[in-house]
Amino acid sequence: MAEAEATPPTSPQLRVLGQFIRDMSFENIMAQKGAPSDVQPDVQVQVNLDAKKRSAENQYESAIKLNVTSKAKGADTTLFALEIDYVGIFDIQDVPEEQLHPFLLIECPRMIFPFLRRIVSDVTRDGGFPPLNLETIDFVSLYRNEIARRQAEAAPADA
Repeated sequence: MAEAEATPPTSPQLRVLGQFIRDMSFENIMAQKGAPSDVQPDVQVQVNLDAKKRSAENQYESAIKLNVTSKAKGADTTLFALEIDYVGIFDIQDVPEEQLHPFLLIECPRMIFPFLRRIVSDVTRDGGFPPLNLETIDFVSLYRNEIARRQAEAAPADA
């Protein structure tokens, strides 16, 4: 019997070691300009992901960067702007090297997103607006779209 057959495959191990706000900015533009408070908001959310290896063995950092802008419907008046860079620190073991990149940009953000959602809700409420409850983000789709975009950018250079 071969050695590889005798050892059962190990399943990936993921532990959240910590999470924190690296950077955050919230501007209540409506209050600064004295705009009427009975406007209907149109909220736009941009999501960016980032990940990197840390100096400690098996430790990685995965970040969700949100840029949230709320404008008055039918007008170009900005009500508020929120930028936040939320980071999770993870201990990851037994993930094959070729699967590490998607793991860091899909599974890790999925683990910390509920905490980020709560922070966004609290900040918008404390900033004088109804709490913004972010929709669930499809990190798999986000990852696939980014890979496709990068491949499209690289294709003309190869031609």
